[in-house]
Amino acid sequence: MLKKLGWVFGIVFIVVGVLGYVPAVTPNGLLLGLFMVDGIHNLIHLLSGILAILAVMGSAKYLRTYFQVFGVVYAIVTVVGFVQGDTVLGIIMVNMADNVLHLVIAVVALWAGFGMKESMPMGMGSSMSSAM
Repeated sequence: MLKKLGWVFGIVFIVVGVLGYVPAVTPNGLLLGLFMVDGIHNLIHLLSGILAILAVMGSAKYLRTYFQVFGVVYAIVTVVGFVQGDTVLGIIMVNMADNVLHLVIAVVALWAGFGMKESMPMGMGSSMSSAM
């Protein structure tokens, strides 16, 4: 499960990073007309995705560490974004949609890095029947 989530993070962040540079998809600097993007923001998305892919191709420990660090960093970015409103430390431009999305990403990454069990069962039924 953790590996699948790592692939999803990696691929989605790389795609978002690339799309952020496509003017037709970023009218007025808004990805899909909703999320604020700029060159640095896009580069951060690309690097985040590449690091996720590298972590997936490494050990389970690397992937768990990726999610732990990534989750903490995104949680900080979320708090700073909500406090500052339209920027994160004057480095990347954000709006409310970005801040909410960063919050969701932080929660998922923190859960994957700190809360997800080593081997989660594929289906609830199989774990329930073995417990009885």
